[in-house]
Amino acid sequence: MVSASVLLTCLVLVLVLAALTLTRGAPDMILLGGLAVLIMTGVLPAKQALQGFANPGVATIAALFVVADGLRRTGGLEFVGRSMLLSTRSPAFAQLQVTIPAAGMSAVMNNTPVVAMMIPVIREWAQRCRISESKLLIPLSYASILGGLLTLVGTSTTLVINGMLLSTPGVSGLGMFEIGFIGLPVALVGLVYIPVASRWLLPERRTAFIANKDAREYAIEMVVEDGSPLVGRSVREGGLRHLPGLFLLEMVRSGHVVPAVGPDTRLEAGDRLVFVGIVDSVIQLQSIRGLRLATDQFFNLGDLGGDRGLVEVVVSNTAPFIGLTIRDAQFRTRYQAGVIAVARHGERIRKKVGDIQLAAGDTLLLSTLPSFVELHRNSNDFFMTREIAHPAPIRADRAWVSRVILVAMILCVVFAGVSMLQASCMAGVAMVATRCLRLSQVRSAIDWSVVLGVGAGIGLGAAMAETGTAQLLGTGLVAAAGADPMVNLGAVAVVTMLLANVITTKAAAILMYPIALTVADSVGVSFRPFAIAIIVSAASAFLTPVGYQTNLMVYGPGGYRSSDFVRLGGPLSILVLAVVVVGTPWVWAF
Repeated sequence: MVSASVLLTCLVLVLVLAALTLTRGAPDMILLGGLAVLIMTGVLPAKQALQGFANPGVATIAALFVVADGLRRTGGLEFVGRSMLLSTRSPAFAQLQVTIPAAGMSAVMNNTPVVAMMIPVIREWAQRCRISESKLLIPLSYASILGGLLTLVGTSTTLVINGMLLSTPGVSGLGMFEIGFIGLPVALVGLVYIPVASRWLLPERRTAFIANKDAREYAIEMVVEDGSPLVGRSVREGGLRHLPGLFLLEMVRSGHVVPAVGPDTRLEAGDRLVFVGIVDSVIQLQSIRGLRLATDQFFNLGDLGGDRGLVEVVVSNTAPFIGLTIRDAQFRTRYQAGVIAVARHGERIRKKVGDIQLAAGDTLLLSTLPSFVELHRNSNDFFMTREIAHPAPIRADRAWVSRVILVAMILCVVFAGVSMLQASCMAGVAMVATRCLRLSQVRSAIDWSVVLGVGAGIGLGAAMAETGTAQLLGTGLVAAAGADPMVNLGAVAVVTMLLANVITTKAAAILMYPIALTVADSVGVSFRPFAIAIIVSAASAFLTPVGYQTNLMVYGPGGYRSSDFVRLGGPLSILVLAVVVVGTPWVWAF
């Protein structure tokens, strides 16, 4: 007879999984909500439910966010990407130049800031090489995921599972490079696969770069003002032909669209001119007398030399305004930022800016105050791509200091026997003490949504173990897979990977941990291979743009479709599973 606590825990888990899969709710809030229900119903005592927030893995993640921010603010690792990018016209060689530095940097710092840092570098370099961004950005994301499997600090998923291992009686934590025994073969297979397979499996979603033209195009709408010197003049006479990086796509006059605007077309007051071009040409458009932005947020780009700047952001899948128009979302009031233009997967959105319905992966060009970046850098609503005006100054003179701190942290763990938590805390303090980042920036450096989500997820895992839910699910998995440890390991890996692609990697790993522990006990084998399989399988979310944060970061800027991730990531997922299932027992015996 199944107890009421097991039934209630199962119900909460089903609701949590459904919410993570089917809604746009923030994962941390969904996991916290599920934990709150278990506390309120008495399934799990509050003290035990909240122990996840005291887990060493969670605290280590928070400390490492500070270390990573110090590296980012000083440009401590940026030189690696720039120094290895050589001019080429070969997409395959370009992909190798992108993936190898990305994997290397992701081995020693969280892959999200690595991808955020490299996106603008790759864009500029791709423009010089005349290679489409769509051939490089998914490989960048995948390489950062693969590189994160080389060390203990490579992904937050590894740190979380390591923290859970330390909390499990009779089980020891992972060494600094232990995960690399399987992570290195996985990474090598992936890094070879990407340039070989992408030739056939990764379509070019944008045309290659041409001179003075960026692959990503924005549709920017301008209005001819009353009394404008352009009124009565032709498009050619008004200087609106052959603008660098821009071209006049269409004109709307008295509600009627003129799709092919000739050079001799005479302009009238109230004409709405739709230009298509690169972001850096926006300021040039505003400099033309008699034109103003035709958006619902009338920010004057001529003031950009003062307080306002331009920022590109990518809409996350948890943003509260998805499905709403920019006007209905009250974007200007909510974020104190005006949407100037929207780019969506390389397609031109032929609507007034205020009427555009926003979707996950959209790239927005915003006119906003410099404080926007600090306020929303760790927001669940956006992934930052770059500041086009007023970029935050890089403290290049402290770059060598941040590198020394990073190396010292790793050496302390490897050779001095210092725990990862202690080493990361010391490194974080050193970053502040050496002015690699200011004390006031520490709070914003930590992605609290990750910390809260992981802590709540561990609490849900504890509820599964305490109520016997994990025992029930694990026994059912063994009954389906039989007594063969290899088959059970494969089943755990497959289920973990599938969950990771729809409910995020950390949530999948945390929820599968107690189930896998039961499976190992039921079969009578060591739990270590199962823990390793969970780490690698959860981190290998290649099938969907929403499974891993870096996938969604490149989704909009690369102009991809969801099918692109399935097409390139499907075979890669199978290869990773094969390496994990076959290779893991060789290193960590059953």
